Amino acid sequence: MDRHDEITIGELAARSGLSVPTIRFYEARGLIGSRRTAGNQRRFPRHTLRRLAVVRAGQTFGITLEEIAQAFDRLPPDRPPTKADWSRVSRAWHATLTTHIEALTRVRDGLEGCIGCGCLSLRTCPAFNPQDVHGEEGPGARRWPPAARG
Repeated sequence: MDRHDEITIGELAARSGLSVPTIRFYEARGLIGSRRTAGNQRRFPRHTLRRLAVVRAGQTFGITLEEIAQAFDRLPPDRPPTKADWSRVSRAWHATLTTHIEALTRVRDGLEGCIGCGCLSLRTCPAFNPQDVHGEEGPGARRWPPAARG
């Protein structure tokens, strides 16, 4: 790679609007990569800016860093994500976002039904725990996020 196609961590931070520690964190998580100079300084490919934009967009939409990393595992590491790459990633995230939206809608709609109820009991609440069905599943949270059934 031509050294003119690389930027320092300071330049990356300034151009991306992220802090240097945040960039180091993303690098440690494997979301972005750099090479080290003879003086042990990081140099990032310019296309890292695009990858960071995807990370920020994903996080804005509620996508976890683990889900973002999984998406990046399917992208070429040596070039910026293209529009086609972004389309594939966004389609994959669509189901995740739909699940989040449906769960939040259930919570919102359930809360509307509880206004004025006054029971203050999650154990006997007919909306969230009819006949204490969640108590049969053991201790701990049962409603959020929805448990995977297998």
